[in-house]
Amino acid sequence: MGNINAVPEPLGETTDVEVWLSRAGLKFADLSHDVASKAIRKQWREYQAAVQKCCVALHQPPERVQLSGVYAKLRIPGDTSIANDENVLNL
Repeated sequence: MGNINAVPEPLGETTDVEVWLSRAGLKFADLSHDVASKAIRKQWREYQAAVQKCCVALHQPPERVQLSGVYAKLRIPGDTSIANDENVLNL
């Protein structure tokens, strides 16, 4: 029997780093000062810049936009090696 109270993942983008990290099964506490963590932090900054640009161009909040094209790869943190076990704009 399925979980009736399951909360679906938002379809749009986010400004919450915890939500963004959870897409890859990560938590902020998983990040340290190693190379992989630094790469994820850099990707977060690139993601936020792309989301902000998309929101401004479409006059929509992050939840109402979705990155695509070359920016789609930023939606989910790229390096999961540190893990514990409506509108579309082609920017």
